[in-house]
Amino acid sequence: MDDRTSAIERFFAGYAAEFARALAGHGNAEATAAHFADCFVEAGPQGVSCGQNDEVFRQMIPRGYESYRSIGMEAMSIQSMEITHLDELHSVARVRWLSTYRSKDESEESIDFQVVYLVQTLSEVPRIFAYIVGDEQAAMRDKGLIGTRMPQPSLHLPPQAVQRR
Repeated sequence: MDDRTSAIERFFAGYAAEFARALAGHGNAEATAAHFADCFVEAGPQGVSCGQNDEVFRQMIPRGYESYRSIGMEAMSIQSMEITHLDELHSVARVRWLSTYRSKDESEESIDFQVVYLVQTLSEVPRIFAYIVGDEQAAMRDKGLIGTRMPQPSLHLPPQAVQRR
């Protein structure tokens, strides 16, 4: 395994650890924001969103984690990761996540899903500049975690932190 692959694996381990701290109520918006480039793109079933890594984004991060806690999310962990280097600066990381929820009836639910991240490494520091998500919201609805008319944020970006196009 090369140094850049190891650096990206450590980067995502740090991202997952920060997510866990935030779900426990001890998140750090700066630490979460540090995983993103100055501007970034989310693509998924709801369309393409453009975000700015700015003060508004940092203010929205705690609200996003609170939203996840409010629907019972207790944990999010990396199940597997596949990294492909496109050139000396850019990589694709296919990350399989497992999110665990406590439903209203106290039963445990889990959702397994993949996110494809585009990562740029400048001065040996990886940053997410784009990612592609599946329809985790449909999975949450199927498990009864959210209502059919209750939109929820991507599992990867706090609500109101992006501009839908």
